[in-house]
Amino acid sequence: MSATLEFAAIREHAKLLKLPTLGGQFERFAEQAAKEAQTHTRYLEAEVEERERNAIARRIQEARFTKVKTLEAFDFSDTPQVAASRIRSLAEGGYLKRSEPIIFLGEAGTGKTHLATGLGVAACRQRLRVRFTTAAQLVNELTEARNKSELNRVTARWMRYELVVVDEMAYVAMPEAAAEYLFQIISGRAERASVIVTTNLPFSEWTTMFPNARLCKAMLDRLTDQAHIIETGNESYRFRRTLASRKGGQR
Repeated sequence: MSATLEFAAIREHAKLLKLPTLGGQFERFAEQAAKEAQTHTRYLEAEVEERERNAIARRIQEARFTKVKTLEAFDFSDTPQVAASRIRSLAEGGYLKRSEPIIFLGEAGTGKTHLATGLGVAACRQRLRVRFTTAAQLVNELTEARNKSELNRVTARWMRYELVVVDEMAYVAMPEAAAEYLFQIISGRAERASVIVTTNLPFSEWTTMFPNARLCKAMLDRLTDQAHIIETGNESYRFRRTLASRKGGQR
């Protein structure tokens, strides 16, 4: 069989077997293998690597991050009270296996959302199902589902994610009914699957955002049980950067 016919046959077989990377790159790999005395298993390795990249990309897309931010891009020198070693240890995923919550507590601009998103991306890289939302978005979705008599179905969907990241918890006051819907998600996932929450309010002030004090206490009880509580501080590094840039421009 001529090389042209052989290559055509390989492309056709790769298509039938749904191996697009092999079908598109086998000629280059063959040349490289011949030059470097490599085995032809490189074909399959490339296919596996490409499928892994695509699977991770799908997980990240499905997570609906407001903006994809990684832990590698986080500057821990801006938030010295957050131990880089602790965050990197969490990124390995042990808390997910133990269904432990993580709470980032600190003022705006201290890196809470970046860290929460970074851990979410790390979970996506482990091929886990992740979903990012703000507390307001989640409550709106649940309220709309209740109005359509779909609350049970939508709530069940939120239970299936292996990690849920709820940004901006207790940022704004919410009606009691909305707080109850949110509590269903928090309590339903307690000890079953992990939740990451970011908040700028000390726990003692959450009752100012949740009108039912008993419900608020129950939510905090679920969230803080066996939780990793990480304080990011009170001084905004974004504000510091703005001041520094203005001073630099005045020189």
